[in-house]
Amino acid sequence: MPRRPNPLDPSSSPLALFGSELRFLRERAALSQDQVGAKANYSGSHIGSIERAEDMPLRDFAVKMDKVLNGNGILPRLWDGLLKRSVHPPWFDWPIHEAAADLLRSFHLAVVDGLLQTEAYARVLLHGDEQAVRARMARQELLRRTEPDPPYLVSVLDESVLWRDIGGPEVMREQLQHLVSVVSERISVHVLPCGLHRGINGSFILATLEDRREVAYEEAAARGITTGEPKVLATLTERFESIRSRALPVDQSLDLIMRTAKQRWS
Repeated sequence: MPRRPNPLDPSSSPLALFGSELRFLRERAALSQDQVGAKANYSGSHIGSIERAEDMPLRDFAVKMDKVLNGNGILPRLWDGLLKRSVHPPWFDWPIHEAAADLLRSFHLAVVDGLLQTEAYARVLLHGDEQAVRARMARQELLRRTEPDPPYLVSVLDESVLWRDIGGPEVMREQLQHLVSVVSERISVHVLPCGLHRGINGSFILATLEDRREVAYEEAAARGITTGEPKVLATLTERFESIRSRALPVDQSLDLIMRTAKQRWS
């Protein structure tokens, strides 16, 4: 027999309200989770996890589900009114630009790029805040989406990232193995050997949008800064190219990551 849906209290959180509304629309349409997922290129298990308020949906998910289930705009409105502010600090608008990018070029000085973090690694960095962890994991959906095509991601990591203890050997070993496993035609990972370089002042990301505009995100002590200022973009582009030119090629980077996982974290 099919498993009976878990009870959900819509008043318990914005995510629960979104999940309950999604479930209502799906049941009204007399569709199973697998059936509605197939209509929008999502797995039935992913639909179920969002209905149970276990995963954080992207806005693109809300738009597609609303269209499939004839929601008359309720799901995007719920996402904009409740989830957008609940999953990230008010100043953190970067996911909007990130999701719209065709190309992401990132340099990280201290920790792994958020789009490539494992759940356990992110949980340590976020001090066990499960809502924040779900939000970070949800951002990674853009690398697996089918429509539109996911962005190309070029991630450069300072070598010290491989050696910094975030959560202990098991968490670090899993994280480094994950870095190796995600490399593909669209995702490249490069390691920048330790030493003095143009990225020593901090981490940053450059997003190239579909219309070829660019937006940048710079990390700072108190908060990150999103900017489209031409002078800043020019500086960061020059800095990234300098960093990338000194980084190891992908194959050598993966060899170094695997050696470090074995020698330092086994």
